Parts: sequence; structure tokens; C-alpha cells
Amino acid sequence: MFRLFAFLYGTANYAVFLLVFLYAIGFVSGVGVPKHVDNGVPTAWPMALAINLVLLSLFAVQHSGMARPAFKRWFTRIVPAPIERSTFVLAANLVLVLLYWQWRPLPMVVWDAEAEAARWLLYGLAALGWLLVLASTFLIDHFDLFGVRQSWRAALGRGPTPAAPFVTRALYRIVRHPIMLGFLIAFWATPTMTVGHLLFASVTTGYILVAVKCLEERDLVAEFGDTYRDYQRRVPMLLPWRRGPAGSTADTGRVRARQV
Repeated sequence: MFRLFAFLYGTANYAVFLLVFLYAIGFVSGVGVPKHVDNGVPTAWPMALAINLVLLSLFAVQHSGMARPAFKRWFTRIVPAPIERSTFVLAANLVLVLLYWQWRPLPMVVWDAEAEAARWLLYGLAALGWLLVLASTFLIDHFDLFGVRQSWRAALGRGPTPAAPFVTRALYRIVRHPIMLGFLIAFWATPTMTVGHLLFASVTTGYILVAVKCLEERDLVAEFGDTYRDYQRRVPMLLPWRRGPAGSTADTGRVRARQV
């Protein structure tokens, strides 16, 4: 029964994640969805600001808290290890749905690109950011990252997913965190920037910088030691302003799935 449950649980959470991810694109861009960053229940700006900050903080606490090794060691005493990652995905889905639902608009315009060519350029840049996010997950292990591989292995009666050696490829040779770079591009590339959108982009940018630098990279150094310290020296964190040396161990292979 657990095998069947693990299969259904992991598959269902992944399917919901895909819907939540697609909705995120419309939510940030304001295109194709009924509720987005610039519409919703009219609310006095101090209350709207407070509600939005609470929603963003809730996501940050859930996402970074549940990703920490210490939390996972504790959590797997309650939740079986094969579905721990799927449960993380479920929690993230619920928090994001709550954010989409309760977000309050702050519609004052900060900038507005009036030229049609500029608007299409910014929409295209945002689309490139979302594609970068998705492509980067497949450069590591997409299905492991979202808990599908673990739950399916449990359904087949196999043991835990073996840990991959720390080697990188493609975009991970240019920046250490291309997924986060893609999010930053997608959040900031907009032809019409409102105060609400600016709040969303600013807070998520701050969260990404703090979480990556102070939490994720610390965990990776603790796990991989000098191997990751060398990677830090050779490859920039987010902005591709320098390249690692050719012929390094980063040429081929898999990079261990990461999570903020």
C-alpha cells in the first residue's frame, strides 16, 4: 500500500507543481491568468504592504526552512524519506497558491515602456528568464529535485536514490545558480513596473541573495568541502562575469540537485 501511495503522492504533487509554476509566469507577467500581481481586492496601501510582506515571508520561511539538512533529518522521523521531497513540494505549492490568492495590488506605476518594440523586448527577456529556470532544473536532476524520482523508486521497491558526485555542466559552468538567475530576470523584466510588482521583485531578490549566500552555499560547503570552495573560486554565483578554466571536472556529468 505504501508503494502505491508513494507513486500517487509524488506524481500528484508534481502535477500540481507544474500548474503552480505555469500560473507563476502569468502571475508575475500579468498575462493569461485571472489574478496577478497587479490586480485583486483593492486595499489601503499600508494594509496591502503588510499582507504582501507576510505572504512573501511565509514563502521564504517555508522554502528555506524545509530545505535545511537539520530540518530534513528531523522531518524524516515523521515523514518517510521517499516522500520527504514530495512533501516539500506540496508545502511550497500551498504557500504559493495562498500568495496568488491573497496578494494585494499596489497599482501605482513606477515605469512604463510605451514603445511597442521595448515592451516586446522586455516580455521576451522575461520569457528567457523562465526558460532558464526550467532548463536549469533539467541540467541537474529535474525529477529528483521535485521528488518524483524518490517516490517512484519507493513504488518500485528500490532503495534511496544514490547521491550524485559533485560535477557540473553547461549553464552551471557559467554561474553557480542559473535557476536563481532565471528567476531574477523573469521578475524584473517587465514593460510596466508597478509598486506592487516592484515590492515582489525587490523582496524576492533580497531573499534569493541571502538564501543562496548564507544558507545554500554554506550547506554545500559543509557537504562537499574543498570541492565546492574551488567551484566558488572558479565560477561566479549569479552574474556571469568570469569563466572557470577549461578542462576542469565541470565539463561533463551531473550536478547534485540543489534547493534554496
